[in-house]
This record gives sequence, structure tokens and C-alpha cells, in this order.
Amino acid sequence: MKISFTIISLFICCSTLFAQEKPAQEDFRDDWADLRHYAKENESLPAAKLGEKRVVFLGSSIFEFWKTRMPEYFENHKNYIDRGISGQLSPQLLIRFRQDVINLKPKAVIILAGSNDLAGSTGHVTIESIMNNIRSMVELAQSNNIKPILCAYLPVYEYPWRKGYPAAENIMALNKVIKAYAAKKKLVLLDYFTPLKDEKNGQKAELTTDGVHPNRKGYEVMAGVTDEAIKTALK
Repeated sequence: MKISFTIISLFICCSTLFAQEKPAQEDFRDDWADLRHYAKENESLPAAKLGEKRVVFLGSSIFEFWKTRMPEYFENHKNYIDRGISGQLSPQLLIRFRQDVINLKPKAVIILAGSNDLAGSTGHVTIESIMNNIRSMVELAQSNNIKPILCAYLPVYEYPWRKGYPAAENIMALNKVIKAYAAKKKLVLLDYFTPLKDEKNGQKAELTTDGVHPNRKGYEVMAGVTDEAIKTALK
């Protein structure tokens, strides 16, 4: 009986020590903008070479998925730096702007923002709040001699996770304001909406995986208009 009690005590003691030695999981709740996502890549990124026309793609899943669905696009354009993070809102892009754009010293930045803000279910986001974040990013870019390229967002007829929400109507309303702002500030507008839209102002079925994100063919279309916009901005 005493032996059994001793064995049990030793087992409990060892289990407690093991639990104490197990490292606690780091809490990243204070990194709401997910700055850690590209921190190491940024550190290892070589400095831009003399004459290199580096371009940063700042956005959410549309840009992040591009690297896997059409990887050769960035492989063939070594000066294109993808800094998309799936699910991000425009205020998160704004917080990341210094680390993931300014500090990389690009000649231009493509800002694709707004869809995740609109697709949220809380109803607190307005087009004006999105535009305030976009305006701030434009001002930060210009004050650091970076050419901002604004995007007319990709067409979305319906978000699969938010049925019944008038996505197409709101995407078009956001694009209208972005276009007006780009025209007023004489900025290059990269129009992703027009070449991808169908008759319902959603994405053409043959160019998308889920009505929101492009497939490879969709990215091929985007690549063409992107290269033209960059050429215009950097001429």
C-alpha cells in the first residue's frame, strides 16, 4: 500500500514538473494587425538595388492567394513584393503600412482595401471609414516618395459567409468613391472590377473559386492590368 502511494506521488510530481517545463504559448492578441506575419521576411529582404523599381502589393487574401495560385508572377517579377494577409481590414493595412511598405523602400505601392471591411457582420464600417484609412495610406506613401496605386475592387455578387448582404451594390459604391478620390489626387487607378465582372456585377464564373477570390485564370487577367498600372505609375 505504501509502495503504491509512493509510486502515485512520484507520478503526480513528475507530471507537475513536466507541465511546468512546457513553454507557455505566446499571446499575440496585442498584435491585432499581425505585424509578425512578414517581420522575418522583411528582415531577410535585400535592400533595393540602385535603379530597382520595387512595388509592394498591400492587401488581404486576394493578394496573399496570388502567390500560390499564380506563383510564377512574383517569381518572374523579383521587384514585386507581396504583402497580403488573408482577412485583413483597411485599418490593419494602415497599421502595417510603415513596416510592410515604407521600410521596404519601394517606388510604388498597390493598395487593395475595403472588401473585408464591407463583408463584416457588425455593421460598424462605412465607406467613409474605409476611405479615411485609404487616404491616410496615400498620404503616408506620398510623404515618403512612394507612388500610391489605388484599386477599384474586384466584383463580388455575394459573400458566401454573409448571405443576403448586397455585396455588388456596396462594392460598386466603394469603387465609385475610390475612383473619384484617385481622379481628384491624380493617382493611378488599377481597375480590377471591369475585366472580372459578369452581367450581375459579380465575378465571372470561369475566373473565380467562390465568387470572391480569383482562380488562376482570374489572376492572369489581374496580372495584365496590374502590369499596365505599374508601368503608368512609374513612367
